[in-house]
Amino acid sequence: MTTAQDLMIVSLDVTPAHPVEQGELSLALAGAELVDLVGAGVLVLDGDRVTPGAAPAPADPLLAEAAASPARREPHEPYESVEEWLWRRGRGLASAYAARMEADGTLTRPRGHWFAARSGRSEAVDSPARRRAAERWASGEPVLAGLATTAGVREERGDDFPASLTEPVVTVLAAVGDAVTELTAVRQRRSVEDAAFDNVWRGF
Repeated sequence: MTTAQDLMIVSLDVTPAHPVEQGELSLALAGAELVDLVGAGVLVLDGDRVTPGAAPAPADPLLAEAAASPARREPHEPYESVEEWLWRRGRGLASAYAARMEADGTLTRPRGHWFAARSGRSEAVDSPARRRAAERWASGEPVLAGLATTAGVREERGDDFPASLTEPVVTVLAAVGDAVTELTAVRQRRSVEDAAFDNVWRGF
């Protein structure tokens, strides 16, 4: 199992104060992938740039897909920043993980309950993968806890990262937080613009 899979399970098992938004979860899943890939040496952070590493691609299909995605616009230009990588990789990633984990039996769609089935929300199957994610969550493991907090799975927030985390991991977690903050700001701005537009039309 990967950190992204653990995060996906936790996002379904933990009941947050507010529904977890797919955009925030997708960005956090991309961050989870990057943490695992950097930890395995498949990708390397050169400052805040995501560059290829020497280690072979992982066996997990989605993680292998992420490993193949460091990009540069032109051969002479630098690789993407961590935040750029998160935005590109994170597009629709929550749906991709739900589909993959449903296909391998880690998640399932609820049956027999009309409202649950209509909501389209997956459920984690009782399995070693679910128990592993639960143990990691219960232990307060800082990477999973930090990503889950940023995704909105829980509301506790702290400004400092544990000293046990390496600099590349801190860089990724901070970038995920910045991307989620930006996404929230864009969503709020659009909401205000839509409300203003509606008010204009009410005047006619």
